[in-house]
Amino acid sequence: MRDVREWTASLVRFVKRRRDPVIVQTLRSAAAATIAYVIALRLSPEAAPLTAPLTALLVVQVTLYATLTNGIRRVNAVVAGVLVAIAFSLLVGLTWWSLALLILASLGVGHLVRVDEYVPEVAISAMLVLGVTTVGDTAWARVLETLIGAVVGLGFNLLLAPPVWVDEAGESIEGLARRVRQLMLSMGEEAAGRTPVEHATERLYEARRLDHDIVEVDAALKQAEDSLRLNPRVREGLLHRVVLRTGLDTLEICTVVLRVLARTLADLAKERESERLFARQAGAAVEQLLSEIADAVVSFAVLVTTDVSRSAESAEERLASQLRHAAATRDKLAQLLLEEVQRDARQWQLHGAVLTEVNRILDELDTEHRSRRLLEELDRTSREQRERMPRLTRFQELLRRNRPALARRSR
Repeated sequence: MRDVREWTASLVRFVKRRRDPVIVQTLRSAAAATIAYVIALRLSPEAAPLTAPLTALLVVQVTLYATLTNGIRRVNAVVAGVLVAIAFSLLVGLTWWSLALLILASLGVGHLVRVDEYVPEVAISAMLVLGVTTVGDTAWARVLETLIGAVVGLGFNLLLAPPVWVDEAGESIEGLARRVRQLMLSMGEEAAGRTPVEHATERLYEARRLDHDIVEVDAALKQAEDSLRLNPRVREGLLHRVVLRTGLDTLEICTVVLRVLARTLADLAKERESERLFARQAGAAVEQLLSEIADAVVSFAVLVTTDVSRSAESAEERLASQLRHAAATRDKLAQLLLEEVQRDARQWQLHGAVLTEVNRILDELDTEHRSRRLLEELDRTSREQRERMPRLTRFQELLRRNRPALARRSR
């Protein structure tokens, strides 16, 4: 029985590793480069047409969108470099000063043709072609090999659709929310009693370190957004992208406010080194409130990363319930702080700041605020897409209008 469980666990780990971006990228790149080389051996006059596998290696990416965009820029970069090399070979040949001029001209041409990160590739292609004796034959052979590599790289992702990385991005967002929750719980426990300045300062440093976590989650989300673009497996790619992006934006705002809250509690700890940060009842209310908000943050992350409508509805109901309880605790805390300020007006600004920062987090997590923000972002993204690609937009609208008629004909 134990052997079966171990074998099952190993199988699960293997399946998960198969979707790892590094493994997927390695296998796809190796296969595309090999196929490009085999094709180039038959079509190119070169004995070792290594430009084809090199191009395929650089063109193939984890996502279809990145493959298409990088492939076009890669081909433009190589062809531009070859043309610059042909022009220099006809005019001046290869000398130390012509090489310097070639590099300058190639880099300038790269910026003109807008190949972005492939600007150095223009100069590299030009130098490789200019450095050979039979410039004309080698130049056009290099162009042919580049086209072969690019076509293989593009076709590889068109025929074998790359995976969608939404689940990985969702796990990253939920992981960030759980780290925020853990920090809130720690801050609430310390706020309920006497908090040493060192502990309050450490919580502030932890809040600041959340910025690094957000950068990592943003990278995972960008990969997921690219995997949704132009992917035949996904029907509502725009909606998925906007939901995830707005969810991460909300969590980022919450972490910023949490950092300000940690700074407020650290300042309060400095002012009251030998005393409790709050009166006993108010401190207990602060701990309860931060605990309830912490649970709401995790529920919000689950909501924005849930695909199934039924699960999303239950997650939204749970979030709304948690926010109602947190709002009631917030009102109770406000009354307790008002009574405390009336008895002792010291540091009343910091007590007011705690309430203000808590209100901001609750407002960001509010379901109505999220729905309004989501609709605004969808409208903005759709409008930008229509302005940027009007012909594609008209074609999509035509397909949507004709889809019922096509369905009736197929039946």
